[in-house]
Amino acid sequence: MKRRKFISAGSSGLLGLGVSIFFGGPARIEALAEAQGKPGLPQVLLLGDSISMGIGSSGSYQGYQEPTRKLLAGKANVQGISGNGGNTQFGLQNLPKWLGAGPWDVIHFNWGLHDIVRNPDGQCKIPVNQYEKNLREIVKRLRATGATLIWATTTPVPEKEANREANRRNSDVIAYNSAARRILEEHQVAIDDLYSFALPRLKEIQQPEDVHFTFEGSAVLAKPVADSILAALKRRR
Repeated sequence: MKRRKFISAGSSGLLGLGVSIFFGGPARIEALAEAQGKPGLPQVLLLGDSISMGIGSSGSYQGYQEPTRKLLAGKANVQGISGNGGNTQFGLQNLPKWLGAGPWDVIHFNWGLHDIVRNPDGQCKIPVNQYEKNLREIVKRLRATGATLIWATTTPVPEKEANREANRRNSDVIAYNSAARRILEEHQVAIDDLYSFALPRLKEIQQPEDVHFTFEGSAVLAKPVADSILAALKRRR
């Protein structure tokens, strides 16, 4: 089996390797492990932040990677990146490392929650015009892989989160999602609208006063993620 520099979406691989990632200061990515997967199945890559990744460093939440992998067992090999995908600037810097040699059949991706974090001066870390520019370049690079692309909208921010350290605002989520939608529709990229899916059920699936989802909530989010991937694979036949 061809070696790739990725870990599987399962959190056990990450923990077993002792990979230590801290996002917030100078972010870095440790060496990535060989991908695990069943030969002959389509290759799917999930790109995103802590909403998609494995178990958080605190152990209090799990992203939708692992439940998505389980839903697609026997249908596709679902893989994720080692650590947090951060904001779009960080994503651009690390895409070559994350994409590896390929090939990928489907890439499901999102950036947003780390772009809208507000600096002490009240400005978003990545202004929306720069976010659009970065996202266009990301789409260009991802399309060059030949994979079918799926964009996931950024999930809602609880109103009380606006007063916490990260200083995110749901109004920014809406604005950045709108900007992203214009770009992705322009490029005819399928959209997995996780924002609209999650919004009416936040009390059941999201942690109180936190952008992260509960273990059970991430399993709920995984269903539309898996469905969008299956639809993309069907279109490739």
